[in-house]
Amino acid sequence: MKKLISLAIFGLLLSTASPYMPQMAAAEKDQQDQSRSLAGRVINRQEQPVAKAIVYLKNTKTLVIKTYIADTDGTYRFPALSPNVDYEVHAEFNGTRSDTKTVSSFDSRKQFNITLRLK
Repeated sequence: MKKLISLAIFGLLLSTASPYMPQMAAAEKDQQDQSRSLAGRVINRQEQPVAKAIVYLKNTKTLVIKTYIADTDGTYRFPALSPNVDYEVHAEFNGTRSDTKTVSSFDSRKQFNITLRLK
């Protein structure tokens, strides 16, 4: 009897969950299609790449800050950014800092490439 009830509950859960699964997958795919990414390089005054510079990405809506330590060639990347949010990005290394650049929600590009020059 317990087995029969368990199977009935499982079947009920499975039948109720399945109509929502395609919608959830479609919503995730739609969000991935709309997401943007930011990549670029950190360079010094002599145009040389700066490895291990810390790149700060600030979500201006939530004020959450993400960081990325630049690769050996000075590159950085932030994937899966929301298209409805403005972001501010800057780099720091050994007491020097770059200007702050903005990724605007009004800019419809999916890929941003920003070079950050340390002063």
